[in-house]
Amino acid sequence: MQNSGFARRTRFAGYGVAMIAAGVFFAGCRNDAGTFAAVGSALGAGAGAIIGHQSGHGAEGALIGAGAGALGGYILGNESDKHKMERYDPNYDY
Repeated sequence: MQNSGFARRTRFAGYGVAMIAAGVFFAGCRNDAGTFAAVGSALGAGAGAIIGHQSGHGAEGALIGAGAGALGGYILGNESDKHKMERYDPNYDY
């Protein structure tokens, strides 16, 4: 019995959700970079799944969206962390 395309996509989406959950769990969220990356990943996965579903590639869209959201969230969070360090410690060199 061969796997149908739906079964493969469902399994692929399940692996993607597990990877996103593991990333959020291990991010730590002790700083803005980790928190923003986790939130960006979740929002990106949701948006990517919706957009991907419309084109017939929901799982792939979710994974691409999660990656893009995590990267964007990390960049924003890192800049927020730098701003906080500069405000609280003017001698901080980054």
